[in-house]
Amino acid sequence: MSNTTIALDISVPSAFSGKRFDQIAAELFPDYSRARLQSWIKSGELTVDGAPRQPKDKLQAGVRLALRAELQPVNDTWRAEEIALSIVYEDADILVIDKPAGLVVHPAAGHADGTLLNALLHHCPEINTVPRAGIVHRLDKDTTGLMVVAKNLTAQANLVAQLQARDVHREYEAVVSGVLVSGGTVDAPIGRHGRDRKKQAVLAHGGKEAITHYRVLKRFRAYTHVRCLLETGRTHQIRVHMMHLRHPLLGDRVYGGRFKIPAEADADFVAYLRAFPRQALHARRLQLVHPRSGEAMQWETPLPADMTELLAQLAADVQHNAE
Repeated sequence: MSNTTIALDISVPSAFSGKRFDQIAAELFPDYSRARLQSWIKSGELTVDGAPRQPKDKLQAGVRLALRAELQPVNDTWRAEEIALSIVYEDADILVIDKPAGLVVHPAAGHADGTLLNALLHHCPEINTVPRAGIVHRLDKDTTGLMVVAKNLTAQANLVAQLQARDVHREYEAVVSGVLVSGGTVDAPIGRHGRDRKKQAVLAHGGKEAITHYRVLKRFRAYTHVRCLLETGRTHQIRVHMMHLRHPLLGDRVYGGRFKIPAEADADFVAYLRAFPRQALHARRLQLVHPRSGEAMQWETPLPADMTELLAQLAADVQHNAE
């Protein structure tokens, strides 16, 4: 049997008697998403006592569910590309990468190729049977750091469930404008911006719950180095929440507004700040439960060179001003 063929059999226990076919399937085959199970029921690949049934049909205890499915490529519109990946960890189920700045995660308008997804299809061709090539969460193009990718459907369903249950812990480091007095929590719902559809915003009504915890690591003259822990994972969450606090990320051209220039700053330092090419944001730590072994795992990656240099420049400005 190939690694793209599924052959599973199970009897419906008495506790599920009288429930809908699709509900029972979700309970008995938790490694696969509800949408995928629904498609197998409708295609006749998931049967009841050897015969196809409707998703809403109620089943009795003792009937036998049989799943015979061949995983098909689901990423046919994208091509594999040989793009270097910084791999932090890999096994048969998951892949953890350290994403560089400038790498788009998923193809979209204006970025049909050269993305992380294209790289994954080349590095791991069998991932073509997993929706979105196993990508279960994203980082913005210019955000660096750790991402986990599922290499099979079982791992994907498990990781998505962990993300929904907020059991995946993601910690970031950032440099924000202004001097923060202390850490805190931003609990402010986020949704699509009312006028600019490419942006997100804190919304008084209709946004999705979004919670970011942050603490101060070091203060500089006009900036603060912070650590952020995501409780939820909304699009652009840290960038939007810090802007909401009026402390946007240094280098953020979308949410940042005007640069803060320390008083009597050296001209070269000012030029360096203005030229910093991206939002100063790095996903430094990732923690999750392995989808097969159940082992708690975590990874850390140091700040990239550009943020290390940024912090050195900010510290040098403090020293220069104190002299």
